[in-house]
Amino acid sequence: MSHEQHDHPDHVHGEGCGHTAIKHDGHVDYIHDGHLHHPHEGHYDEHRIAVSAENPEDCTSGHACTGHDADHVHGPGCGHEAVPHGDHVDYLVDGHLHHPHDGHCDHHGKIDLA
Repeated sequence: MSHEQHDHPDHVHGEGCGHTAIKHDGHVDYIHDGHLHHPHEGHYDEHRIAVSAENPEDCTSGHACTGHDADHVHGPGCGHEAVPHGDHVDYLVDGHLHHPHDGHCDHHGKIDLA
């Protein structure tokens, strides 16, 4: 089986490693610099949250954002962790995915922390 890999020889992901752990497809992934890393056979597999009924990619312009001010803009350095979702990047806010879109945040579903 081929899969995208990411090496981090200077870091070992695991309990207490300092990176946010999430439950994903029956295992645990670690959010690290905008990537989802899954430890596997001496390297890390690159994972993405799949677009699904639980994590849609729809526009939800009526979503009442919690976890930040209404004028907050998600992006690099915004203070929320970037999470790959489908073919785009969302931001983890209070256990769910926010996606910046046309001046509002779309709600792209819940993420379970490990």
